[in-house]
Amino acid sequence: MKLSQLVSSKSLVLGIESSCDETGVAVVQMCSGKTPELLGAALHSQIEMHRAYGGVVPELASRDHIRRLIPLTNEALAGRNTALNAIDYVAYTRGPGLAGALLVGAGAACALGSALGKPVIGVHHLEGHLLSPFLSADPPQFPFIALLVSGGHTQLMRVDGVGEYALLGETIDDAAGEAFDKTAKLLGLPYPGGPQLAKLAEGGDPAAFKFPRPLLHSGDLDFSFAGLKTAVLTQIKRLVGDVPEGATVRGAGIESLSEATRRDLASSIQAAITEVLVKKSLKAVLQSGLQRLVVAGGVGANRSLREQLNAACAKAGIRVHYPELHLCTDNGAMIALAAAMRLQTDKAQPSRDYAFDVKPRWPLDQV
Repeated sequence: MKLSQLVSSKSLVLGIESSCDETGVAVVQMCSGKTPELLGAALHSQIEMHRAYGGVVPELASRDHIRRLIPLTNEALAGRNTALNAIDYVAYTRGPGLAGALLVGAGAACALGSALGKPVIGVHHLEGHLLSPFLSADPPQFPFIALLVSGGHTQLMRVDGVGEYALLGETIDDAAGEAFDKTAKLLGLPYPGGPQLAKLAEGGDPAAFKFPRPLLHSGDLDFSFAGLKTAVLTQIKRLVGDVPEGATVRGAGIESLSEATRRDLASSIQAAITEVLVKKSLKAVLQSGLQRLVVAGGVGANRSLREQLNAACAKAGIRVHYPELHLCTDNGAMIALAAAMRLQTDKAQPSRDYAFDVKPRWPLDQV
């Protein structure tokens, strides 16, 4: 008998996300023949804690996950007054991510599963992002092309179904999210840099500075953003004088620039990144012969990227789907959803062993 035949149409899945600097817990209920329903969710971001260090400190992230998991679990269960012993499966992010942070979530999930006598399921973090638009008001249908854009990943995938992923292209160095964060740091913006840069770019001239569009005409679907940081640093040096390599330029002259110039710099950086993402994504969809594009991951919340993708896809007759804004960043809902969808399609491997490991590096097409 198939696993999906043993799964109740009303089974509850609790999902735990702890791969980096967000602790997320959520509960979804499986619905026969339909996308699982989100019953409750709770999320804590560590942004304020890490801001003092200019980036994520792995040890601090792990310790904070430990403090947050039990209160967040209680909060997620309270969403629909769900009893803890009513949970049928416990899912957790197995990878990729920070090893210590992943171990916290995996340990908590397996301990909870053991205490309840319920099976546990390890979930791929990027699969959670990829499937998160199924919780939106405008869910996609298989097959589609997916653009995964987050702080550490930029990939184009062909998705024919749950667990059926083919890698079409990926970044060969910095991801788009890293490009946003690193160039924001050069502009003296606080952590996390990506959203700060996008905010500064509002009202700026995207054509004020000509920054490179790496691999835009490479003929393949790979990305490269490392050279953008160098180009931005070179431009800043021209504007404010020499800045030591690797410096944040805060206090080294960036504040001497007018607000208009800083907005133009931010807008031009954003334009360079988004143009590459839009054109490569469109090329992937057109080459595939499909008519759907899914955009997921933290960078998918960028308003300029959404506007340009919407315009380009509308012109080409392509449907584009996004997760709700609150589901773009890391969250427990996407982990619970991915586990539930795998259960519904016989792709899950639930375990009652409760011995666990994590995969800090885990290619999505090898799931």
